[in-house]
Amino acid sequence: SSSSSGPRRSDQRGLAGEETGNWSQSKRLRSTRRDIDFMLSAVQINGFLRSNEQTIDSVSVPEFDGRGLCAIQKFESNQLAANTPNEDRRSAATCLRRPSPCIHLPFRLLTVLASWPTASTTLNFPKSTYHRIHEKGSVLPCLYPWYLQSNLSATSSPNESPTLGQVPLYNDLMKSTAIQVAFSVCTACVAHVSTDRIHVANSGDSRAVLGVLEEDGSWSALPLSLDHNTQNQAEVERIKAQHPPSERAMVVTDDRLLGVLMPLRGFGDVRFKWSLELQQSILAGLESGVDLDSLNLYQYTPPNYLTPPYLDVAPEVTHHKLRPQDRFLILGTDGLWDELGNKEAVRLVGEHLSGIHLQAPVSPSERQMKLGQMHKLLLERPTRASPALDANVATHLIRNALGTGEYGELGQQRLATMLTLPEDLARLYRDDITATVVYLNSDLARPQHC
Repeated sequence: SSSSSGPRRSDQRGLAGEETGNWSQSKRLRSTRRDIDFMLSAVQINGFLRSNEQTIDSVSVPEFDGRGLCAIQKFESNQLAANTPNEDRRSAATCLRRPSPCIHLPFRLLTVLASWPTASTTLNFPKSTYHRIHEKGSVLPCLYPWYLQSNLSATSSPNESPTLGQVPLYNDLMKSTAIQVAFSVCTACVAHVSTDRIHVANSGDSRAVLGVLEEDGSWSALPLSLDHNTQNQAEVERIKAQHPPSERAMVVTDDRLLGVLMPLRGFGDVRFKWSLELQQSILAGLESGVDLDSLNLYQYTPPNYLTPPYLDVAPEVTHHKLRPQDRFLILGTDGLWDELGNKEAVRLVGEHLSGIHLQAPVSPSERQMKLGQMHKLLLERPTRASPALDANVATHLIRNALGTGEYGELGQQRLATMLTLPEDLARLYRDDITATVVYLNSDLARPQHC
């Protein structure tokens, strides 16, 4: 989830089998003793990677046929879990009020959501606003806390928590599912694609990146969102400015909000938004017999919690006018971007789209290699130009995110290791990954001549 982190790619190369285990009902390995067998056949690896693929094209959405005013040709999506169950969500819909597709990867008109608890309740888009809901039941985690937070914001000043009588949804909060949602954190990235432009709303560390085909045939990456974490210095300064100077050194510590939370914006997680009095009153008002442990709720106060709220959900909205060279849009949760940079992701999608694999020149550091190291590199570099194994480009991204080695080669053993990690270890080495790639109709952006 977005609120924690484990060893990333640099730590994964040294991973070796140390335990064995049994397959659970979810087909994930549970570690029980030493000497795990990380061996998987190519067929098994493909089964793991392709089980959550989704493709939406002109067969299911007639507007994607390229003959109308639709800027989308098709989109492909996939998910791979590290948590059990997967905490990522995705969804997509087409707007009725305008002839423009909206791809919603967890609150995305395309929307992607990262890190939300599993809820049995589902909520569909209003039929008066959307049609062709391409994936249902994943919108509740986004809409409820947004509505709740908007009501709280409307009834209190930024530094004053509302009383229970001021919260219109207090009665609904008595329901355990709503409580669980309100106390959990989620990030979201939403893209609205109209006939000539893209609008992106982002809250947290999911990301939207545009793939651009340059005149020389190379690919470049244009970010359409900024991550809301401590790597974004402007975001850090924004948060510090909302609190007294005496708290400046405490608001962000160890690259986390109050030393605890990695994303600096997000839905839910009222533990960083509401006063302690309000939190305690709501939890105390739960119906008797409700087990807070079963809801994964616990009495915890972040350190130096003096002037809430520290976390807000307000999205950062950007827009981009489409050009002929804009070929695709990548939407991904933080699990994807933990493993791939913007340029690398765009290169992978671009080469998958064009079928042309461009080898980067030998880098200055590679030129300092000894003869034996250079020989090894020259043997491995051709593997970067091997044909794509997956028809779904989102699967292609995930395969390369987890299976790419030191020299850019795709290693089956490395991939098998990452896919067979036991449930209690997987989250230490990778996060849930959701990737959606939107293919754009570049002809629509060209000047029209009468």
